[in-house]
Amino acid sequence: MKFIPDELRSEIETRVEKVREEMRGAGLDAVLVAMPSNVYYLTGRVYHGYVYVSREGSPVWLVIKPSVFDADGDVRLIRKPELIPDVLGELGRPLPESIGLESQDMAYSDVMRLKKVFSGCRFGDASQVLLRARMVKTAYEIDKMRRDGMHQAAVYRRITHCYQEDMTDVEFQIEIERVLRREGCLGCIRTRGARMEINLGSVIYGPNADVPSPYDFTMGGAGTDPSLPVGADGSIMRPGHTVMVDMNGTFNGYQTDMTRVWRIGDIPHDAQRAHDCSRHILRELEAMGRPGVKVSALYEKAMEIVRAEGLEENFMGHLSRAPFIGHGVGIQLNEPPVVNSRCADELKAGMTIALEPKFVIPEVGAVGVENTYEVTPEGLRTLTEFPEEIEEL
Repeated sequence: MKFIPDELRSEIETRVEKVREEMRGAGLDAVLVAMPSNVYYLTGRVYHGYVYVSREGSPVWLVIKPSVFDADGDVRLIRKPELIPDVLGELGRPLPESIGLESQDMAYSDVMRLKKVFSGCRFGDASQVLLRARMVKTAYEIDKMRRDGMHQAAVYRRITHCYQEDMTDVEFQIEIERVLRREGCLGCIRTRGARMEINLGSVIYGPNADVPSPYDFTMGGAGTDPSLPVGADGSIMRPGHTVMVDMNGTFNGYQTDMTRVWRIGDIPHDAQRAHDCSRHILRELEAMGRPGVKVSALYEKAMEIVRAEGLEENFMGHLSRAPFIGHGVGIQLNEPPVVNSRCADELKAGMTIALEPKFVIPEVGAVGVENTYEVTPEGLRTLTEFPEEIEEL
């Protein structure tokens, strides 16, 4: 089996060059990559082992068993990381003076082990190098995300058929999960950060939207057990409330993030007004989200609209408020940049971001829309095409 399929070879070369550009900016001679998201980015697959990228020469693919790959070209089978210097020597590669390790993502013991392997080198952080390289997507990656969004929308079109009167929010979510898996969802959300946990997504019904969660999501929810305090809590869904659906969009190694809201029976005018405000915010940000615009400006524009509507008390939560309105998305659900008031990044063509201006109306539920966008010279182009109105279940 070819380690890098022919159809991916040019794409992987482009990604490696992006990593090298970030390496140079960080003053690193090489990076050693081991975390699944970054291995996938640099190879198009996940395997147990490492990717060694230096400023010059081809990457070295270091594979630990079990392996279905032959040792061919720059693919080398190893039993343990202590053998990496020997492999580099066989390939005529001197040890680098400085090397980046994924210190923000790897276990401390793994970092310390690799530091012994490369004793004498100066160490830097490869986590930020990879995140910066991944932040601007290639056309190939954006196409993967666009296809992912189409699958996610196909699932959302069937959500009304998942509902039955007097079912619980958990039962409703299970039915949505069934449709997701049958559509081809991989059943796993890759999130960034050791303290981030979630199942296949969130269904937030009624008053549960006002329950804070320890995780860094825009909406909380109590969950069904203290071991995973987020999302649906087992409440029977009754008329007069909203149901916010923010379920998994992972079908091909990349992700799209999309939220839509349904209602059971009639809901108060305040809830509809807040939902309309969310859509207004998105239309404004879609127009202004061009390359060169500061990410923080998107947040400030959203806040300007919210203040003008007098909805600050309910924006991004009620009892507890999220300090951001969006985030990057790609291989992982929560990639940089974070769309908040402190972000120093500027938008670049090819960035993909999810924007989610949401509101919590006490005793009624959550409202608002989330879409995933590609940054283009003409503004933000949605990758999650699906009607945004509040429909009745």
